[in-house]
Amino acid sequence: LPTTTPNRRFKTPVQQKENLIMASTGGGGSVTSAGSSLVGSAHTSSALQSSSAGVATASNATSMSAGAGGGSGGGGQGIEELLPLVTHLTNPEKREAVLLELSKIRENFSDLAPILWHSYGTVAALLQEIVSIYPLLSPPTLTAHASNRVCNALALLQCVASHPETRSLFLAAHVPLYLYPFLNTQSKNRPFEYLRLTSLGVIGALVKMDDADVINFLLQTEIIPLCLRIMETGSELSKTVATFIVQKILLDEIGLNYICATAERFYAVSTVLSNMVGVLVQQPSVRLLKHIVRCYLRLSDNVKAREALRQCLPNALKDDTFNPFLKGDVTVKKWLAQLLSVLGGVNAGGGSGGDVAGGGG
Repeated sequence: LPTTTPNRRFKTPVQQKENLIMASTGGGGSVTSAGSSLVGSAHTSSALQSSSAGVATASNATSMSAGAGGGSGGGGQGIEELLPLVTHLTNPEKREAVLLELSKIRENFSDLAPILWHSYGTVAALLQEIVSIYPLLSPPTLTAHASNRVCNALALLQCVASHPETRSLFLAAHVPLYLYPFLNTQSKNRPFEYLRLTSLGVIGALVKMDDADVINFLLQTEIIPLCLRIMETGSELSKTVATFIVQKILLDEIGLNYICATAERFYAVSTVLSNMVGVLVQQPSVRLLKHIVRCYLRLSDNVKAREALRQCLPNALKDDTFNPFLKGDVTVKKWLAQLLSVLGGVNAGGGSGGDVAGGGG
């Protein structure tokens, strides 16, 4: 099972191209993933004998029905229809169809997350879905069917990650670590891209809550180097969500101090951002550029990082390269103008120079 390993330093990954496969919400707002409609024959692995420490499985879902009645909506389904579906998650023969159904209706029930978390064996069943496809990651043999099925399970975990009553329990059980093997894949195939994007959606739902405990947890893991690699090698949508995650980490004071604590960490991030700007010159994306500029602007809040940015800010952000694409986006234009104002007399050659914290890892 995954373990938490403190991340003392991280390296810049190499670039690689991948395909665009699905939509996510831009503009720094909600980062979501949708369940797929493909259902095939059940493919199950041996059951997990126990879930991680911190996963509550003692109470029965029916005991929560009194407090969850206000969450019904959509296609006329109420709590009476929801509870049997949740219970069926522990049945291997019914699980695949139930995962698909719950992923479709999950937004109709505000209390789905606590029901999932506190139902006996439900979280263990979702984790079983995740670990059962680990053998398909290397060598890369993941099929579209297997990817769709596990992504439906991840969509339910995203509900748990974003709910205020279950978020801390989700972190205490170290559930995000189960997703890291998915983020670490590099195959260009659509099933892998879909899997990475949906996994990023779970992490994005965590950081969107602006919870310092979330940032503290993530900084003890390898999330930054994983996101950096996706920012360079993923599809536009995966890049956008990964950059959003790094942005939210930077916006937290602890996250900013962590990344700017050493020159190695700072240049790992700034080099990837610079490479992304270079790609956007050829393939513009205002949605992605918005997150990149916000990352640069936040880095400039650190005194030593600000000095370094005067040397390494990409030329494309200093001149009028992106002006034709920013006519309708006042926010990005404002952030970019503020960044250039803060940096003052930025040097003309955006290379790599300056010191952040002097010293390595």
